[in-house]
Amino acid sequence: MSAEFGGRSGLRGKLSQWLRGGGPKDTAEDGREALLLAAAAAGLPLAPAAHPAPDYRCSCDRVGCPTPARHPVSFAWQTQSTTDRAQIERWARHQPQANFITATGMVHDVLDVPLGAGREALAGLLAAGVEVGPVAESDDGRMLFFTLTRGTPEDEDEWWPCELDCHPETMDEHPGLRWHCRGSYVLVPPARLPGDDQTVHWVRGPEHALPDPLTLLEHLTDACARHAGEDHAHTAWPLRH
Repeated sequence: MSAEFGGRSGLRGKLSQWLRGGGPKDTAEDGREALLLAAAAAGLPLAPAAHPAPDYRCSCDRVGCPTPARHPVSFAWQTQSTTDRAQIERWARHQPQANFITATGMVHDVLDVPLGAGREALAGLLAAGVEVGPVAESDDGRMLFFTLTRGTPEDEDEWWPCELDCHPETMDEHPGLRWHCRGSYVLVPPARLPGDDQTVHWVRGPEHALPDPLTLLEHLTDACARHAGEDHAHTAWPLRH
């Protein structure tokens, strides 16, 4: 599946130039900025994040950064996150290499699954006529399903902190489904990851309405269970030649 945003091929071309690091600077930045503003217009609060540095390193000053190019640049990212167009334009223009994160648990959550399981679930959901919202793929092997959040500031007691699932810096310990909600974040497309041509990109853009997470959960957990079973079987019974 390829990245898509509202069928606007010109914008996709600009995004491709930015991801490759080629083409006129202003054209590449325009495509990146347009996609960030589209995400913000859909209600996803954004904040600047680190970006890849040479030799698979991170642009931050942390030695041995555990999540290179995948984390916010400010410890105040939760309060800093915004959908304000003017602020996002300033960030995008003053930090042309920066990735952006979107803070979950305020407007939206993200159901984050292994790529193979996600593709299988997405095909099943669409075939069943289930309303699916924005979906992104990450070239490090994950698929991100954007949904409505389980709680809002008006019903504080119903908020589910992400620590009940996983924290962004301990995600490697949770190879199956991860539910990003209050206290968490994900990279928002377009984003670059360490490595050659590694990106986070939209499969279904933010113009799609956010669905209730529970309408997707059964398909996603079933797909994750099948893929986990297949991986376990391959590990337990290696092929003999």
